[in-house]
Amino acid sequence: MAGIKYDIVKHFGTISTSKSGWKKELNLVSWNEREPKFDIREWDPEYQKMGKGLTFTKEELIELKELLNNIDLK
Repeated sequence: MAGIKYDIVKHFGTISTSKSGWKKELNLVSWNEREPKFDIREWDPEYQKMGKGLTFTKEELIELKELLNNIDLK
């Protein structure tokens, strides 16, 4: 993605891996040298290409965690 700078500050884990090797991950990413945000998206094996994703502030991630904890999966 030309013109977009990113720095993966911290890798928290891989959610899934596709047959092509792309990984859906939760990372802390600084976009265009801004304050890092929690980020869920797919990355190619070399971290050169990425899919569309979602970014969250710490407060938003805490709220998402609460929502996920309250889902009844039965």
